[in-house]
Amino acid sequence: MSSVVHVTLPDGSVREYPQGITIAEAVAQIGRGLAKAALAAKVDGKLVDLSARLNQDCHLQVLTFKDEEGREVFRHTSTHIMAQAVKRLFPEAKLTVGPPLENSFYYDFDLPRPLTTEDLAAIEAEMAKIVEADYPIVRQEVSREEAKAFFAARGEDYKPLLVDKIPEGEVVSMYTQGEFTDLCVGPHLPSTGRVKAFKLLSVAGAYWEGKQENKQLQRVYGTSFESKKDLEQYLFQLEEAKRRDHRKLGPELGLFRFEEIAPGFAYWLDKGYKIYRELENWSRSLQAELGYEEVRCPWIVSSKLYETSGHWYHYRENMFTLKSEDQDFAIKPMNCPNHCVVYKSQLRSYRDLPLKMAEYGPLSRYEASGTLHGLLRVRGMHQDDAHLFVRPDQIEEQIREVIGLVDTIYGALGLPYEIKLSTRPEDFMGEIELWNEAEAALARALESMGRTYKLNPGDGAFYGPKLDFDVTDALGRKWQCATVQLDFQFPIKFDLTYVGEDGKEHRPVMIHRAIMGTLERFIGILTEHYAGNFPAWMAPVQARVLPITDRHHEYAAQVVATLKAAGLRVENDTRNEKIGYKIREAEMQKIPYILVVGDKEAEAGAVAVRRRGMKDLGAMPLPDFLKLAQDEIASKAMDEACRKAVSGTKE
Repeated sequence: MSSVVHVTLPDGSVREYPQGITIAEAVAQIGRGLAKAALAAKVDGKLVDLSARLNQDCHLQVLTFKDEEGREVFRHTSTHIMAQAVKRLFPEAKLTVGPPLENSFYYDFDLPRPLTTEDLAAIEAEMAKIVEADYPIVRQEVSREEAKAFFAARGEDYKPLLVDKIPEGEVVSMYTQGEFTDLCVGPHLPSTGRVKAFKLLSVAGAYWEGKQENKQLQRVYGTSFESKKDLEQYLFQLEEAKRRDHRKLGPELGLFRFEEIAPGFAYWLDKGYKIYRELENWSRSLQAELGYEEVRCPWIVSSKLYETSGHWYHYRENMFTLKSEDQDFAIKPMNCPNHCVVYKSQLRSYRDLPLKMAEYGPLSRYEASGTLHGLLRVRGMHQDDAHLFVRPDQIEEQIREVIGLVDTIYGALGLPYEIKLSTRPEDFMGEIELWNEAEAALARALESMGRTYKLNPGDGAFYGPKLDFDVTDALGRKWQCATVQLDFQFPIKFDLTYVGEDGKEHRPVMIHRAIMGTLERFIGILTEHYAGNFPAWMAPVQARVLPITDRHHEYAAQVVATLKAAGLRVENDTRNEKIGYKIREAEMQKIPYILVVGDKEAEAGAVAVRRRGMKDLGAMPLPDFLKLAQDEIASKAMDEACRKAVSGTKE
C-alpha cells in the first residue's frame, strides 16, 4: 500500500498526505481559518467526523456552518448536549431519538413528570456547563449485541429497539462525551465546546414512533448557532414571525377569517378580497401582454377525465370525489386535464402555437385536517394557472418567457428566489427517453439565461420534470411558489395534435405553469412578508380622510369623492372621536396615506398628509397629493414601512 494518499478538494486541487492522517490534521495544513470553521467532512460523498482517517485516495469536502449538512451536524451535536444535561438533572429519563431540523433540533424523552419552564432553564444552565467543559466527542463502532447490552444495562429501554431497526450490514456506532453515551450514526462535532450559542424553545407531547397507541413522550425543542449574534437574530425572527402571523393579522386587518363549518376554506372579507383581486388583475394584465387567452372550465368533472390524465391513479387520495347517478365525479383539483379538452375541441395548426391558456377558477384538494394551516395550507384555492401548448422548437423560448414573468412579479414584490430542477420521480408516467429530453430542455433554457439552479432528483411531477421557484421572505423563510412543468405525456394521453407546415399531424408539448401559485397561500406569505404593510397599489384601503371636527365633514366628503373618482380606494372617518385617536387607529390598520383636514386645508383645497412609516409630509394641494399617490401606485413602489417589513426589521 502507498504511504501517501492523494486528496482532491472541491476546487479541483490535489494534496498529498501521509496515509492514516485524520481529516482534522489534514484540514489544519490547508489553513487555520478553515480548521477553525470545520465541523465535519464528506469523503467521496459520505458524511464523516473530522477524526476519521484518510487511508486511500479520495475527494474531500470540508463542511462548515455555511453548509446545510454542516449545520445539521452542529445541531445534531446540540441534541446530544441537551440529552446529556437532561440525564444529569433527571437520571430516570429514558432516551429515544433526537434529530436536527432546518433551524433547530429536538429530543424525545420518557420522563415521569411533565417538564416546566423552570426545568428548561435548568437544562440550559447544565448545557452551558457541558459546553464549558469542552468534552471530546468520541465515536465507537460496536456489534449489535454489544450496543443492546450496553443500553439495557443502563435501563435505556428504547435504544435496544432502535438497534433492531438498523438494517443488516450497516455499522452500529455510539458517541461518547464525558459520562454520556448515545446510539448514533453521526457524524458529530469534535467536542462539546464548539456549540457556543443555544436556546431551548419549548416542550410538547410526542408519541413513540409517532403512533397514538404508543406511550406519550416529551419533546424538547431547541436551537443553536455558532455565535450569540446569530442566535439573537433567529430568536428575534421567531418573535417577529408570531407578530406577523397571517392568522392573527388577517382578522385584525379585516382581510379574511376561517370558520369551523368550512375547514380549509377561507372566508374572504371585503378588504382581503380587494388584495386578492389586485393580484389577480395584475396577473391578467401581464399575461394579456404576452398573448394569453383566459378560459373557465367545469369544476365537477367525470372521473373518466382523470383516468385519462392519470390523476385518478396517481393523485386520487388528494381529490374530493362524489358519486351521482352511478357515476364517479371529482371536484376539480387542477386545470390541466380540462385545458387538454379545450385544446382538442378544434383543429390546431402550427401557426396557432404557442397557445397560452390561463384560468383562475376554483380548485379543491383534500388535505388532512391536521395539516391545515390558515391560508398556507388550504382545501379550497385558486391559482394564476396556465398551460402553454407549444411546438418542440418553441420550448426553450417559452420557458424563458415564463421565467421573465416570474422576474417581473417577484421583483416588484421584493421576493428573491432560487430555482430547483426537479427530475423524474419513481412513479413516473411515459418513456424515459422523453423524460431525458424534457429535463435537458429545461436545463438548456436556464443555462441560456445564465441562471444557476439546484438539481432536485426524483421530485418531478408524475408526468414531467419541473422548475420550482423557492422565494425567501423577510424573515429568511423559504416558500416554494412558482412552478414550471414540461410535459410530453399529457399530449400523448389526450391524443393532442396540430397540423404542421408539412401538412402532417404532430404532437405538441405542454408547459404547466403558475407564477404566484395558489393565491390563498401567496397572500398568506405576502401578509407575513409585509407584516400587513401592503404596498399602496395592493393595500385594500389606500387613504383614509380624517376630518378634525363636524364642520369639516363636508370638505372631507369632497376630498373622498375626488380621490374615488380618480380610482383610489378611500375611507372617510367621520366618527365623533378625537383626531389623535383616529390617527392611531388608521396607523394600526396600516393604511398608506392618512389625510387630515381642518380649517386651513378646507380653505386652501389641501390635505395634511401623514405617510405610513415616515414623518408628516405636511399640507399639500389635493391635486398634488393625488399625483403623488397615483405615481406610487402605478410604479408599484414600496413605502418606508413596507421596505422595513421586507428587510425583516421592526417597524
